[in-house]
Amino acid sequence: QVQLVESGGGLVQVGGSLRLTCGASGSVASIDSMSWYRQAPGKEREWVASITPGGSPNYADAVHGRFAISKDNAKNTLYLQMDDLKPEDTGVYYCNAFGWEFRATTGSHWWGKGTEVTVSS
Repeated sequence: QVQLVESGGGLVQVGGSLRLTCGASGSVASIDSMSWYRQAPGKEREWVASITPGGSPNYADAVHGRFAISKDNAKNTLYLQMDDLKPEDTGVYYCNAFGWEFRATTGSHWWGKGTEVTVSS
C-alpha cells in the first residue's frame, strides 16, 4: 500500500503564506505526476496545481502567480508554497499522485487525507 500524508496547513491572515508538504510512503515503486487539489466548504473538490515527472508546473487560474508547486523526487515529497493568500483559498488541500506500486502491472491514483487551510480577513 501507498500512503500520502499532507502537512503544513493552518490559520493565516489575508496576504500571508503557508507551505504545504505531501510525503509518499509505503510500497512506492515510482511516481509519475503529482498534484494538489482543494475543497472549500460546501463546494466540490477542485484542481489547484500539478507537476510533471520532468518538473514542469501547471496551475489553476485562481492561484497562478501566487502558488508554486515543487517536488523532491529522492524523497517522494511534494510541496505547495502559497503566498498572498486570500479568503477564497480556504479549504482542505489534498495531495494526489499517480504511480506504481512494487510488483504492480498498472498504475494507481493515490490520495492523502488532506490538510486544512483557513485564511482569515
